[in-house]
Amino acid sequence: MREDLATAARRDPAARGRAELLLAYPGLHAVWVHRLSHRLWQRPGSRLAARLLSHVSRSATGVEIHPGATIGRRFFIDHGMGVVIGETAVIGDDVMMYNGVNLGGRSLERGKRHPTLEDGVTVGAGARVLGAITVGAGAQVGANAVVVRDVPAGAVVVGVPGRVVERAPAAAAHDDVDPAIWI
Repeated sequence: MREDLATAARRDPAARGRAELLLAYPGLHAVWVHRLSHRLWQRPGSRLAARLLSHVSRSATGVEIHPGATIGRRFFIDHGMGVVIGETAVIGDDVMMYNGVNLGGRSLERGKRHPTLEDGVTVGAGARVLGAITVGAGAQVGANAVVVRDVPAGAVVVGVPGRVVERAPAAAAHDDVDPAIWI
């Protein structure tokens, strides 16, 4: 939790201290509950409990994360309302996501059907990243983009359908660069 609080404080210039983050950041709450529901999901005979816990979290936070999704360290959801993360989604370390993002499926087949976001990805508000695709490390998905194809590492993808418009400079992967510059 300390690492998550530090990440939120670093990533959100509006944060006014740990108490506010701890008590009033639904994106953090959703991630914390997800970690518990994910452990339950992996335990035999506990999947219903995991789903019920994730359902309560969705009601309280406005963020829906399936308990089967795999989420790395220092994941931060800013203004989380409307975020949906599907069952087979995989999210790497140091990923940042804004409100209204959907990591959804495009298939009714069993198996991997949701996206993989590698380390350091930023996904802008309202973006849809759909299907068993990979968004490469350090890539940025623009607000309201609809991404249905793999995105190379370090790329900036925008539009409907999503298209790569440039490669972000190496500096964009660092925490001291505002991701809003690129998306």
